[in-house]
Amino acid sequence: MVTANVELEKDVMTVEAQAPKETLDPTEFGFDVIDNDDLPAELAGLVDQIRGLVAATVRTDVPSAELTAVGDLVHEATRRLNAQRRESGPLVRSEENGLVRFNTLGNGVTGPANPLAPPLRLSSVTDGVEGTVTLNDAYEGPPGCVHGGWVAALLDQAVGEAAWQTGSVVMTGRLEVDYRVPTPVNMPLEVAARIDSVEGRKIHVTGEIRANGQTTAETTAIMVRIWPPLES
Repeated sequence: MVTANVELEKDVMTVEAQAPKETLDPTEFGFDVIDNDDLPAELAGLVDQIRGLVAATVRTDVPSAELTAVGDLVHEATRRLNAQRRESGPLVRSEENGLVRFNTLGNGVTGPANPLAPPLRLSSVTDGVEGTVTLNDAYEGPPGCVHGGWVAALLDQAVGEAAWQTGSVVMTGRLEVDYRVPTPVNMPLEVAARIDSVEGRKIHVTGEIRANGQTTAETTAIMVRIWPPLES
């Protein structure tokens, strides 16, 4: 369980009442912004290839000489990619059903430029978000099972994106995870989250992960709205 106590207002507000009257413009806060559609398709292909490389590395049993040869290839690839670097990671803008989202290139769960990200793809539904993801052997904890930290990371991302449905920028104030049964690797997982209620800056969200129809983990979370500010 991950916990961070937050003392906030008690004003009870409906989800509908939370819709902001302003439009967030991250450039006003000094962030660079690029549209998701403007990312080169080759970047997504490279990221996917590196994911495959990591998964292969976890299970490889090739001889030492081959490990050395592959290491040299990876070293050269790293040198070439470092030849031109961004000074800082821009925010990536996307839009779904009229709702604008901003993500970081390196988000550890959904970042489009991060091979570490599974990646989890979530879509808006009536009361929250849902999506599917398959975690390979690189995310293993106990044999054949997803590491508990990654289970929490998937749920944290899901409840955050569900809270975003209010049109607010949020951060995690409290995340409580109940691990029901082990979550398997190499099996499609269903991830979902929904808003339960809104109290002032606090957005109460619940979510779960299911494998083959069985709930493997559940969460209750408090997401803290950091933008826009509440009206006085």
